[in-house]
Order: sequence, then structure tokens, then C-alpha cells
Amino acid sequence: MAEFRYQGITLNGRPLQGVVLAPNRLEAKRKVSELVAEHKVRVHTLHKRVPFVYKVRKPGNEKVLRGEIAAFTDKEVRDSLARMGYQILQIRRNFLTLKPSVSEKEVVVFIRLCADLLREQFPYDEILSMLASDMESARLRETVLEIHKDLKMGKEGKQVFLRHADVLGKFTAHMLSIASTSGNMAEIYENTAKFLERSAEFKKSIRSTLFMPAIVFCASIAATVFYVMYIFPKIAGLLYNYRIEVPPLTAATMAVSHFLQDNILWVALAVLAPIVAVIAYFRSEAGRVMWHRMIISLPIVGKLIYKTCIEVFARVFHALYSGSGENIEVIKIASEACRNTYIEKQIKEVVIPSMLREGKSLSDSMEGSGIFPKNVVYSLRSGEESGTLREAMLRLANFYEKETTHKMARVIDVINLVVSVFISAMIVGITLLSSEVGFVSPPMPGTEMSRPIEK
Repeated sequence: MAEFRYQGITLNGRPLQGVVLAPNRLEAKRKVSELVAEHKVRVHTLHKRVPFVYKVRKPGNEKVLRGEIAAFTDKEVRDSLARMGYQILQIRRNFLTLKPSVSEKEVVVFIRLCADLLREQFPYDEILSMLASDMESARLRETVLEIHKDLKMGKEGKQVFLRHADVLGKFTAHMLSIASTSGNMAEIYENTAKFLERSAEFKKSIRSTLFMPAIVFCASIAATVFYVMYIFPKIAGLLYNYRIEVPPLTAATMAVSHFLQDNILWVALAVLAPIVAVIAYFRSEAGRVMWHRMIISLPIVGKLIYKTCIEVFARVFHALYSGSGENIEVIKIASEACRNTYIEKQIKEVVIPSMLREGKSLSDSMEGSGIFPKNVVYSLRSGEESGTLREAMLRLANFYEKETTHKMARVIDVINLVVSVFISAMIVGITLLSSEVGFVSPPMPGTEMSRPIEK
């Protein structure tokens, strides 16, 4: 996430300054507006932290030094370099910053090593220093060093880690921010690494399995369109040169071919415009909730994703739950970590209010929300009655981990089967269309039907 600094004044006339994390300027303005409405302050400037490149030299030295630094304004860069005694030659914003990507595998290795060293009772700042010095990825090394620096300066863990969500991943940054404020850092790091490893393995299996079917699928669609628009009209067009009754399927296909040839640009626009509109809607807050609800409602893949979300919720709850009553903050954090906006919304708007306003237990509130299966509700109710709610959550997480692991292969096979059936159906359709033209009886020589129609 990007870092935005707002400046203003309070009702007493005192200067005000703070930092918010947001994916873009519009979201940053929304957060600042909420702050203004809540605390009755006035904000007059909002700056994003961006990279600046500079050229400087020491007085009396002709050697020019170049570098890059992140700041909110060019004035900050200028003042900082001037205090260091440099003569400033040029400062400009760098709009062409291309940072190398960090693979998920590198992030998993970093988290796994942190978990192992935390279990060995190493201090966290020492762990970050040790791991940063041995990292091959320059961007991940810079990220870890910035995290180390910000934490030593006393900044809040949530602000520090979410600032680097583009490198670590949103889920990972959220989990590490939770770990920084809990007493179970090693356990949360271990659970995060474990889940990321399984998620990466699932993605790898999906990619390797669908690579060839995806190529065949795209090639089949392209071949079908080319056949209908160019090859088939030349074959079936011979029938129109004679007084022969054209079969219905051939006539319909010719009509589609002529329509595509005459309106190809409009057809392409009609196909792409709704796709762009739907993507834009699903990127909004309301659209994201609807999209995540649709995902977990899919027949086979949706159930797998849904159970994975429950597993993550249960693991985070187990890692943070203190055992002292219904810890509302833990439930809220676990819902944010489950990686499904719809489930998070239901927990925050149905489960938690039901517990606070009506005094219901966690299991009864979950049952009333309708988003948790009965076995989860029964298991939690049993844990509440016996005082082992934390252990019940761990059992649920382990159960869903084993279930989703075993069902991954089945999901991949089903996807493969669906793609194969679709391709087979396309091939059968083309074959039927071609055979219909081939079965048309040619006109007898010397008959009126054998003479071409004069144009």
C-alpha cells in the first residue's frame, strides 16, 4: 500500500500531521475525511510518499553523486540533502520506477526462517538483521530493512507491515501485523508460512494442470471463429451458386458468418465492454463482496475456497484467543484474515453485533449468520461448554486443512474434465456442420439446377 501524509490544524489552532495507508489517493482521501468528521479537525494538504532522484556534490569536489530517496515532497529531499552538506544540482520525481517483483517462494522462506528463529528465542530485531544480510532479492532485503527501521522507531506494527503489502502480499502483511502485537509471534509466523506453502502448491498444481488445456481451449475458439468466418463460407458458398435447398444448420451458420464479417468491430466491442464494466464493478467495495460471495457458491472450486477461508479464520482465532470471555477483537481480526470479504462482512455485521447487543454466544451468533456449516457450530458449542474453545478452533483448522489437501487433486481433475468436454463439443459441432454440407446431393449435369445462378 502507498503511504499518504496529511497536514492540517486542530480546533485549538495547533498543527496536525499524520500518515494513512491506502491503495490510491481516492481511498486516502476517504480515510482522511472520516478522520476529519470524527475529530473535527481541518486538513489542507495530502501528499503521497513517492521516489525522487537527485544529483548532488560536495562543495569543492567535482564528483557528481546520484541517488534515489522516497519522500512526500521535493522540499523534504532538498532540506535533507542540504543538512548533509551537499550542493544540490538536480531533484526530480522518478515516474519510471520499475521495482523487481518478489516471488511468493522468497516470502515463504523469509517467514519460515523467522518462525524457526523465534522458536529458538532469538530477538526479533536481531532476526530481521540476520535475514536481511543473506537475502538474494534486493527488493525484499530493502523491505525487511525498512520494517526493521520503522519498528525500532516505535511505529505501530499494522502501519509498518501493511505499508509493504505490495511486496509481502496483503494476507501476509496483515498476519505479520497481528503477530507484532500478540504474544504468539512464532505460532502466527508458523501458521502463515504453512498456509502460504499450501496455497503456493495449489496454485502450482492448477497452473501445471491447466497450461495445455488453456492453450488448446484458446486455439479451439480461434480455429472455430476462423472456420466460421472464412473457411466455411467458401465451402458452403458453392451451394448458393445453384438452385439447391440449403440445410438449416448451414444456412444459420452462413448468416452468423456474414454478420460477423460485416460487424466484427461492433461484436468485439459488445464482448469487451461488459467484461471491462464487470471487472470495474468487482474492483469496488460492493462488487468485491458480491464477487467473493459468488466464488464460495461455485459447485466444486467454491467449496474448496470456502473451507480454506474457514481454516484460516480458525487458525488466526486459535493463535490470538486468550481464553478470557468472547474476545471481540480476536473475532474481528480473524475475519479480516480469512481472505473473503463476504465472510468478513457477515461476521462484522451479523455475528459481532449479535454477541454485543443480544448477548449470544459465539456459536449461536455464527449459527444465526448462516455462513458457517453445522459441524463448525456444533464443534464451537462443545468447546464453549467445556471451556476448550481455543482447542476446538485448532481441531477445526486441522480438519479443514486435511480435507482441502485431499480434495485439491479432485478439483484439478474436474477442471480438466470440463475443459476436455468443452473442446470435444466444439469439435463435434464443426464435424456435424461440415458433414451436413457434404451430404447435400450435387445437381445432375444438364439439369436446370446444375446451371449457376446468373448474378
